[in-house]
Amino acid sequence: MEIKQQLRLSQQLVMTPQLQQAIKLLQMSRMELVETVREEMLENPVLEDSLELNTPEVAVVSADPTISRGEQQMMSLDAAVPGEAQSQSSEGTQAEKKADEIDWERYLENHAMQAPMPSFRGTGGDDEMPGAESTMTTAEDLTAHLLWQLRMNDFVEDEKRFAALVIGNLSDDGYLRLDDVPQEEIVPRLAAEAGLNAEDAEEVLKMMQRFDPVGVASRDLRECLMVQAEHLGLDKLCVDVLDKHISNLEKKNYAAIAKDLKVAVEEIYDVAQMIAELEPRPGRNYVTDEPQYITPDVYVHKVGDKYFVVANDDGMPKLKISGFYRSAMQGDPKAKEYIQTKLRSAQWLIRSIDQRRKTIVKVTECIVEKQREFFELGIEYLRPMILRDVAEAVGMHESTISRVTSNKYVHTPRGIFELKYFFNSAIRRDAGQDDIASESVKQAIKKLISEEDPKDPVSDQKLVEHLADGGIVIARRTVAKYREMLGILSSSKRKKYF
Repeated sequence: MEIKQQLRLSQQLVMTPQLQQAIKLLQMSRMELVETVREEMLENPVLEDSLELNTPEVAVVSADPTISRGEQQMMSLDAAVPGEAQSQSSEGTQAEKKADEIDWERYLENHAMQAPMPSFRGTGGDDEMPGAESTMTTAEDLTAHLLWQLRMNDFVEDEKRFAALVIGNLSDDGYLRLDDVPQEEIVPRLAAEAGLNAEDAEEVLKMMQRFDPVGVASRDLRECLMVQAEHLGLDKLCVDVLDKHISNLEKKNYAAIAKDLKVAVEEIYDVAQMIAELEPRPGRNYVTDEPQYITPDVYVHKVGDKYFVVANDDGMPKLKISGFYRSAMQGDPKAKEYIQTKLRSAQWLIRSIDQRRKTIVKVTECIVEKQREFFELGIEYLRPMILRDVAEAVGMHESTISRVTSNKYVHTPRGIFELKYFFNSAIRRDAGQDDIASESVKQAIKKLISEEDPKDPVSDQKLVEHLADGGIVIARRTVAKYREMLGILSSSKRKKYF
């Protein structure tokens, strides 16, 4: 064995912090990006928002001679796509050293004279934005509504404690449930915690179930509907059906109910009609989930026979590099070193955001080109498309396309869609016909069901036959899966008897 000194030149796959930031920005949604930029502006004093300051914007362009060649190469995400890393040789190390020697004073002077970065904004006008009234509505919370009614009643202290525990354990639908606790043990457990006798607790619960909305705090569907039926004074037959045949009622097995109760089936039809008017989820009108408004990342406009893709920069901070720190760099070496670090970080962030915008636009343009028939004719003409199709067309890796299309939305003449909406698996058709997208098959199933006779709904097997007549050959289990994905019940549960 001996010790030798060797010099070897090799390439390594590394993930630089700047590249990690660029990839992270690429997969962020619009709201996440805005929040990230705001946080970066708080941490980096060199960054400013030109829209807030209403001053000329200092743009960072790739043609700047003061930026090293190594940094320009690092900006390209496509160069790092295979394996999500970047290949750097010994030249990359030298480029990093040269970056420290950048003349930042000349850099600021040069960019102060350049035109600001172009801003691409939606041209749809204010009529496409939600009105002010749609963002200022407030709804009363179910808990607050019930607590107000609790204060209006003359319960004693231990009863109030029990009632408060009940209200605090209601689901969004208004049912009383405790995790991993059997239904029959819920009231005794809450009563013990409140220091109340179990029998008295049951009486308090019955009184609470007649609060508004009637049936709230019930432990199951049967109890909820029974409370409403008794409150509305429905006849004994309705109560018996709810008490003994709730499962047959759900299955619409009216003949079995009529046979057991020894009444005509027509009478059960009338009872089922009355029960259908009751509220199975009493708390749903008090759900306080705020609507989530979607702001598109890109717009697709049709001008003549052509489609144009425009990035939506409305609401996005327009970053610029502050010229205030130019004077601070003079005279103080420590301040100059600090500002140079912040300038380099700001420069990379601005360039990464610009690259992100260009990448989204480029991918959207490719999608519009491949799905032109969808934009012209509708959902029935949505073509099968996978990530590889777009990746090969734009010269990027599939993982990059996946990041670009995640949580990104496009505003089109046919509505707002997530970019991932246009990627669908292919369903084979008869010989001589092109494959069809799975989303188009779902819409075909939905259309067939919407046109059915409510008293004689179409079964899954009939759907298979109808689709086969149109050249779409799929299995019955696939039809059932697509129907469940659309939230459509089976034919037996869709059938209407009255």
